[in-house]
Amino acid sequence: MAETISSLFWKLGIPCVFHLLTGAYCPGCGGTRAAKALLTGHILTSLRYNPMVCYAAAVFLGFGLWKLWARFRGRPAPSVYRLNPFLYGGAALALVNWIFKNYMLLVKGVDLLA
Repeated sequence: MAETISSLFWKLGIPCVFHLLTGAYCPGCGGTRAAKALLTGHILTSLRYNPMVCYAAAVFLGFGLWKLWARFRGRPAPSVYRLNPFLYGGAALALVNWIFKNYMLLVKGVDLLA
């Protein structure tokens, strides 16, 4: 039952309540489509929908490989606090993406998620 429901959400997409109420995008708008595009190998499409998905995947993959390399060499694993600069970078990316997409939608009339 749960698999059927999750499959239905995956195919139809989850509507954004913020977008439905305001007509503007939220910072996470396009995230589901971006994840689906990334998982199917369409990296540029994923970046167009929401670059945070690719950014987060790259950061977590890189950190995981770094930890694995440290363990392989017999060194202590790096602390998760080493990710703080990447978290700030991700927050800045989300803010810039949110402003740009809403500018294009509300001022220029171009829907980048269509």
